[in-house]
Amino acid sequence: MSEGEAREKEKESGLGGQLLVAMPHMEDPRFVRSVVFLCSHSREGAMGLVVNKPIREVSFADIARQIELSPDEIREEIPVHFGGPVETGRGFVLHSTDVVHETSLRIDGRFALTATVDMLRAIARGEGPRRRILALGYAGWAPGQLDAEIQANGWLVVPADYELVFDLPDELKWQRAVARLGIDPRLLSTHIGHA
Repeated sequence: MSEGEAREKEKESGLGGQLLVAMPHMEDPRFVRSVVFLCSHSREGAMGLVVNKPIREVSFADIARQIELSPDEIREEIPVHFGGPVETGRGFVLHSTDVVHETSLRIDGRFALTATVDMLRAIARGEGPRRRILALGYAGWAPGQLDAEIQANGWLVVPADYELVFDLPDELKWQRAVARLGIDPRLLSTHIGHA
């Protein structure tokens, strides 16, 4: 392996493809009881989408109108989620890899991220990926910021799978993600510290 390939491999070997689960003491109201799918994590920073906070005030039909789709073209209605506080006017689709576009970011063999109008049109027409979450905005961290938050017990890291990300009702995702670690969510301390 060349030095350049080794650097690229190291850059990609962060927590991308994992879930961040907010600890009970999370003070930022935007992330209380949040489950965040990490799309990328490296020395340059991290980017993820909150996958369990639906936006009830915005419908897929509202977004379809903005991209000039007529109501007749919409064959599927999907919920819209709060993806995070950065670029909240921009849509991101986290999805399975059965349908990917040239511009899709393949996160691993199971998940991809696409932020194009073409993907939204494909979903509206029933031609999009089988599993997907539409989110407005994303969560972003500066270099080292997420690592510091994890070390300060702000987040738990949980392996991601389709059930947790796509299939469970939003209101169950946080509790189920914590339980996947073998932890009873009721026993999580609201105080932080290291032994």
